[in-house]
Amino acid sequence: MPQCLATFYYPINNKRPVPEPSMKPIVPCALFALCTALGFILAAGCVTTTNKNIVNTSTSTTDSWLPVTPAPTSPSPLQGSLVVSVAGFSYPSNLSVLLDNKPVGAVNPTSSLYLMVSEGNHTIGVCADFVCEQEPVTIRFGKYVTVDFSERLRKDVVIMHPTVRVLECYKNGDHLSVNLEFINPSKKDLQMSGVVSCGYSYIDSRSGAKLGDATRGTFVQNVKAGQRITQGLDLNMANGHSLSYGYPVIEELKIT
Repeated sequence: MPQCLATFYYPINNKRPVPEPSMKPIVPCALFALCTALGFILAAGCVTTTNKNIVNTSTSTTDSWLPVTPAPTSPSPLQGSLVVSVAGFSYPSNLSVLLDNKPVGAVNPTSSLYLMVSEGNHTIGVCADFVCEQEPVTIRFGKYVTVDFSERLRKDVVIMHPTVRVLECYKNGDHLSVNLEFINPSKKDLQMSGVVSCGYSYIDSRSGAKLGDATRGTFVQNVKAGQRITQGLDLNMANGHSLSYGYPVIEELKIT
């Protein structure tokens, strides 16, 4: 280690040496102090280290840019009743029923189709051969909707097979008069026989109670080839008042 030296003068009288007042430290001493200070500064710089691997403690937001896809709208869980009928249209086979262009069952003059359909607007249709009749319907919870396609099918469908159908009905005293149409598009004479039925309700004159019943009648008719015949049939009903009745249907049909 460098040393700082000073020059002393000793007087002849052997007294304590006194440095010359004008004497200054030599250059090596100043260099030593400068080096020492510089060493402390460098040492302090070496101790202070920078950690380049800074840990980010904030919450990752990697997926924050992804778009939020809304949940698909599910159909309404509430349903209403829809009844499809062709009571006044006689056809040799069942008719297909379509709901929103999707098959949901079949219907015939003696058997209506009962459906439970979700609330909202729908399209109901019935197809016979190449003819499809459609009608828009609005379904509401707790409400019954009835659609009958008989009249439209009678107008638009060309009967290709022998059959019998109900044209109209009306109350005639204690009877229900039914007009039947016998159709024979074949090339030979035929005999058509069967049963017509109709449900009705009335208030009994004695007890005042509301009762329900059904009436039936049979028919037999000879029809020539390529011919159509209209024939009336009376159905008996019980005595009473406030009478209400449905549309007659052909329960049985036999063609020979």
